[in-house]
Amino acid sequence: MNTQLPADSIEAVTRGLASAGYIASKQIATAVYLAEKIEKPILVEGPAGVGKTELAKALAAWRGMKMIRMQCYEGLDEAKALYEWKYAKQLLYTQILKDKLGEVLGGADTLAAALGKLHDFGDVFFSKEFVEPRPLLQALEQANGCVLLVDEIDKSDAEFESLLLEILSDYQVSIPELGTVTAIVKPTVILTSNGERDLSDALKRRCLHLHIGFPEQKLEERIVESRVPGISATLRKQIVGFINQVRALDLKKLPSVSETIDWARVLVLLQSSELDHETVKDTLNVLLKYEADIETTIPQVSSFVAKSGRQGVFG
Repeated sequence: MNTQLPADSIEAVTRGLASAGYIASKQIATAVYLAEKIEKPILVEGPAGVGKTELAKALAAWRGMKMIRMQCYEGLDEAKALYEWKYAKQLLYTQILKDKLGEVLGGADTLAAALGKLHDFGDVFFSKEFVEPRPLLQALEQANGCVLLVDEIDKSDAEFESLLLEILSDYQVSIPELGTVTAIVKPTVILTSNGERDLSDALKRRCLHLHIGFPEQKLEERIVESRVPGISATLRKQIVGFINQVRALDLKKLPSVSETIDWARVLVLLQSSELDHETVKDTLNVLLKYEADIETTIPQVSSFVAKSGRQGVFG
């Protein structure tokens, strides 16, 4: 169990995440609620910047639990994800054993007896004291539970998924020298993917699936209101209205929620009370990350500003 009792309703999840600054759609709140009830990981897919990682952070903050992040990348292996041996400490231990070899073997009058004593020290050499836990093992060892974020799982190799399967199925892992390590408290697991490669069916079967896309306008306005204190309702509506039009263009990278928030903060910093053609042109680099996308958008700025302006007045 978590350190706190699971939320007793989807509405309670929505309120809880909101208290941590995360404005969740009903779909997101439902997935979190079900994941807690049936103790399954959530595989969150969707474009970059829509709030996948922030969901894990907010969940940990709301539940008052530690968040452990496993950032995935190509070539990620067991030593970086699960555990590795403290080699420096083992070398120091070896030197001490060498210096004290006479004391260790004292009283051993046969080769078998001497080897037996050395064998006992060898067992200590590969004991838990010399293990450096990495994120996956750390998550299993948390006495009060935690939120384990396996971020951008699609950037890892397919082989890494196999390492996850035992953990996600039984919340345990086998370490040859130590045996099976079982979770003290089952962690709440969130995996994120930007869709760079297809994930295995075996991994997907072990997870609840949640796709987070670009939010509807009203929800995105609430997100901006939550993350950008002091922004006026008019400017908020105009910003989201403008961005929704930009997302209809054929761009290399469509602006996501994170760009919406950044742009809103910039416009508030510039003391803009409403969108205007010149300010939008001067700050498009905050919203769009490729020069080609900026060049595609600039001819549309005037009409987009005019339409979003009408939304701000009549919305």
